[in-house]
Amino acid sequence: MKHRVRGFSLLEVIAATLLLAIAFSALLKVAGGSIALTRNADDHSQAALWARSLLDTVDITTPLRAGSSEGRFDDHYRWRLVVTPWTAPRAQVPAQLATPELAANPMRMVKLDLDVYWGTRLRERSAHFSTLRLLGPPTTATP
Repeated sequence: MKHRVRGFSLLEVIAATLLLAIAFSALLKVAGGSIALTRNADDHSQAALWARSLLDTVDITTPLRAGSSEGRFDDHYRWRLVVTPWTAPRAQVPAQLATPELAANPMRMVKLDLDVYWGTRLRERSAHFSTLRLLGPPTTATP
């Protein structure tokens, strides 16, 4: 008995090539998306590192005062810091803390709102960081 050896037809080869091309283009799209997500995560991580660095050192050289300031970390990242006085709402102050000694020597708190910006002018991105900072009692000038 003679067996006839058959190959693939031209139509089968074209269909297999087309299926491979579709699968490859979908794979490239997924890979490109993951690269973009990785870059985005890296940008946000870098912004968080810059923010933490600034918030950790903001009142070391000069005392904190209410107002805003801005500057640059490097060529890609810039920042804007807004300092505002903060007081706890009366309902949130526990009764044991509302003592005459505390009223005579109040501690002050300020709210720090930091925005970090990066990217191009057309596609600028930002991250917002907010924290409270406890300051010591106000100092009185002695002659």
